[in-house]
Amino acid sequence: MSEERFGEFVLVRRHEQGHVAELVLDRPKAMNAVSTEMARSIAGACTALGEDRDVRAVVLTSTHERAFCVGADLKERNSFSDADLLRQRPVTRGAYTGVLELPVPTVAAVHGFALGGGFELALACDVIVADRTAVVGLPEVSVGVIPGGGGTQLLPRRVGAARAAELIFSARRVEAVEAGELGLVDQLVEEGRDREEALALAARIAGNSPVGLRAAKRALRLGQGLDLRAGLEVEDAAWRATAFSGDRAEGVAAFNERRKPQWPGE
Repeated sequence: MSEERFGEFVLVRRHEQGHVAELVLDRPKAMNAVSTEMARSIAGACTALGEDRDVRAVVLTSTHERAFCVGADLKERNSFSDADLLRQRPVTRGAYTGVLELPVPTVAAVHGFALGGGFELALACDVIVADRTAVVGLPEVSVGVIPGGGGTQLLPRRVGAARAAELIFSARRVEAVEAGELGLVDQLVEEGRDREEALALAARIAGNSPVGLRAAKRALRLGQGLDLRAGLEVEDAAWRATAFSGDRAEGVAAFNERRKPQWPGE
């Protein structure tokens, strides 16, 4: 396993086997509160991961024992002028869109607090695996703002408009079992096993065609919110991008020869 640090607070681990990378939130003294520096580092790490054709799946993890991420660094923001906050906005937005726009499947491994921008980082992933200590929520209206990392758009796509409205307007925190029941997280695992289970899922995902994975994610994301006819056109374009690829030829050959595919990735 190789490691690469992006600034002080973000680490990328590339696992030697399985084409899986970890995007690690590593600001434990602040429970991974997202400062300007940390946001810039998350965006930079996402750019590097998106350009790495060897990576087929990314797992978003945390080094803090009791928190995934508690959201924006409000201590930093307490000293901001309006001009400072305005200058920070594109930097923080770049962190959330960086995760959202990763071209490969992403899995969030959540334990402890995932609040505000922390939960939005998880919502930007394709799948959320949470252990039984997880507490999630979007409490922004309780401090005079709104979710600004995609929460007002990603949450209703996950749980529906009315449920999202109740959660955002009430600013309430949701514990793990209820979060699983409401669909706020996708897999609920035993305490302390979120990273292990997320990495195992990512490894299963990464065993599939890298061309197919990227195209399938593109179709899923671009098709959201479209009517059926338009969505099927998005799917057809993604299918055409895979149908004449080396991965498709290798996948069919491996199936017929009853062997594991050796994906060319093109």
